Amino acid sequence: MSDHVRTRIDEIAAPYHRGIALDDLAYESGLRLVRVTIREGHRYTMLDLDKPTAARLADALRRWADESDANPPAG
Repeated sequence: MSDHVRTRIDEIAAPYHRGIALDDLAYESGLRLVRVTIREGHRYTMLDLDKPTAARLADALRRWADESDANPPAG
């Protein structure tokens, strides 16, 4: 029997045939993590993030998304 329950949060199709999956991991001990799985062809990268790290990553991504249209790269 598994020591955690995995619940899919979202799946995101990314550019260049890549994919991102987000899963909520709830462990019997009460620990909760979010698993970020990035698929690039046959290669998978998995990151398990705690709440503070996930929040910081979400904030950084939101800032970039909000600012990228307002500040296009020079060139």
